[in-house]
Amino acid sequence: MAAERHPMFDDLDVRALSRRPGAKWSRVEPDVLPAWIAEMDFPPAPVVREALARCVDDDLGYPSWDGRSVQNPLRDAFAERMRERHGWALDASQVREFTDINQGLQAVLDVATRPGDGVVVHTPTYPPFLETIASMGRRLHAVPYAPDGESWTFDADRLDRELRERPARVLLLVNPHNPTGRELRREELQTLAGLALRHGLLVVSDEIHSDLVHAPHRHVPFASLSAEVAARTVTLTSATKAFNVPGLRCAVAHVGATEVREALAHPTHLYGEANTFGVAATLAAWREGDAWLSRLRTVLARNAALVRDELPSGVRYRVPEATFLAWLDCRELELDTDPQTFFLKKARVLLNDGRTFGAEGEGFVRLNFGTSENILREMLHRLRNALT
Repeated sequence: MAAERHPMFDDLDVRALSRRPGAKWSRVEPDVLPAWIAEMDFPPAPVVREALARCVDDDLGYPSWDGRSVQNPLRDAFAERMRERHGWALDASQVREFTDINQGLQAVLDVATRPGDGVVVHTPTYPPFLETIASMGRRLHAVPYAPDGESWTFDADRLDRELRERPARVLLLVNPHNPTGRELRREELQTLAGLALRHGLLVVSDEIHSDLVHAPHRHVPFASLSAEVAARTVTLTSATKAFNVPGLRCAVAHVGATEVREALAHPTHLYGEANTFGVAATLAAWREGDAWLSRLRTVLARNAALVRDELPSGVRYRVPEATFLAWLDCRELELDTDPQTFFLKKARVLLNDGRTFGAEGEGFVRLNFGTSENILREMLHRLRNALT
């Protein structure tokens, strides 16, 4: 049976996409289909585009909010969204803005850690986080995800033993996980919370993909587990992934840890502020964009299944529980080069090199399936043909 088409998401023209000046399409040769950077091909939700047009038409001057004497409206909007979607009641005065998730992480590490401090991370993981840990002189404490049937798991008891032998300062939690698409269950989060409390870890929880969790799975904000957990957690998130506006550079952080919150408040301008366009787009997305988001999730779930059904033989794939990213295990192919190079050369499809996600990414590639059905089918067709 043919999959249901969704004109809003499936009527994409490769020729029009190839004229986009952004990184995803401009950095490939004309005959290459890009499936690398974590940015979807879909146009933003109509309510987001309308909000941006109003900004252009109405006022591009200084905003009425400054984040200090007049509170940014994102703070209340984020608190409302967490209460309505997850039942998490948080204090909006503990929220602050950043330009993006990476800046938020770097700011927190800057005020809460020193060079040499350990940062616990599930690996493989988002390459800019690995770059941040290395460039800031912090010590990576890798906790590998291991295959577990059709999903992924990690060894919490091993982590507990390792932290006794070599203490760390921060747990950097990426949930939903990039690149595997794993959404941790409440019980798993509670286990990590127990470890954080036992070992005195500050938790920085990157939840940027939380609006893209696929049914029947549900997202649980880490800080919502208890007041005690929230008091040692910084939650980072943004509308830019789910609503496909990464260039607007706008993120928020709920900073439950008092010492970190106070340190980030001074000096007042060092960590910057969100811009007018990013705030307007985020407010529109969070307050008016859920109907569009619901349709998007239907398309992404369909595409995730299409990847499963159409992948070449010999490529191992566990359907992600969240995100628009497929983590593909190509080790059984026994290629004479790395799989990213192979598929770029033979299939003219650009994927992410798994090695950039850490040592556990050797032999893997990441495929972005946030595109139309026809473009995705062509990508998968090319991958199969490259192996025949």
